[in-house]
Amino acid sequence: MTIEFYKFEGSGNDFIIIDNRNLQNKLTIAQIKKLCDRKFGIGADGLMLYDESIDFDFNMTYFNADGKEGSMCGNGGRCMIAFSHFLNHKSKHLFNAVDGFHEGNVIESISTNQWLVDLKMSDVSEYKQINESFELDTGSPHLVNFHTEVDAIDVFKRGKDIRYSPAYAEKGINVNFVSQKKNILFVRTYERGVENETLSCGTGVTASALAYAQKNNIAKGLIKIQTLGGNLEVRFSKENDTFKNIWLKGPATLVFKGEIEIK
Repeated sequence: MTIEFYKFEGSGNDFIIIDNRNLQNKLTIAQIKKLCDRKFGIGADGLMLYDESIDFDFNMTYFNADGKEGSMCGNGGRCMIAFSHFLNHKSKHLFNAVDGFHEGNVIESISTNQWLVDLKMSDVSEYKQINESFELDTGSPHLVNFHTEVDAIDVFKRGKDIRYSPAYAEKGINVNFVSQKKNILFVRTYERGVENETLSCGTGVTASALAYAQKNNIAKGLIKIQTLGGNLEVRFSKENDTFKNIWLKGPATLVFKGEIEIK
């Protein structure tokens, strides 16, 4: 079977996107895992299906690099909006994901294959502090750890140890390590499903910004984020202990288009 695909990246978080509106591909876990493999496949942190929707512009179905269907992916959502814009030339988009309804906007075209995209994330009302860390769900579960200097941390080892610790081994958790550099948060993330550090994580960046706001009693604002793959922004407001109007903004880039034969 030959499949047409598009390779996108959002601040270094890369994805395979398949236009599944007419094809109705039913890929197996093994096929998705191989497509995401960086040596024997296309290579990506995840794979997304752009599915037909009756009520929205599209449905987003996300799979981790391990081939299993995953939870919400923030950078993936931004790339899907850019892909929808690439197909339909619309600026405003409404879509459904595993955690519910989302909206997003293509703010501007940076170049012929890159767009600045704003994605509205789900409200966050449940979060807890564990010693100096914060646990919260921004569409995917995250544990946010604050450190003086994240550059000095072995993110793969520390993240893996926490992700497979007795508290989180069964369901898994994404682990974020955060340090503040002047007015910018530097965030590094170990992602479950990828089981490695990624260059960026949209839900992780969002979780880190909200944890920072909770830690410093910030009720409304815009927080600039630096990741290994690029820069992002998170803005939000807080009402009655619930974070609302959460928006994740950053670039989304079409890297290339191709075809691949899969068995």
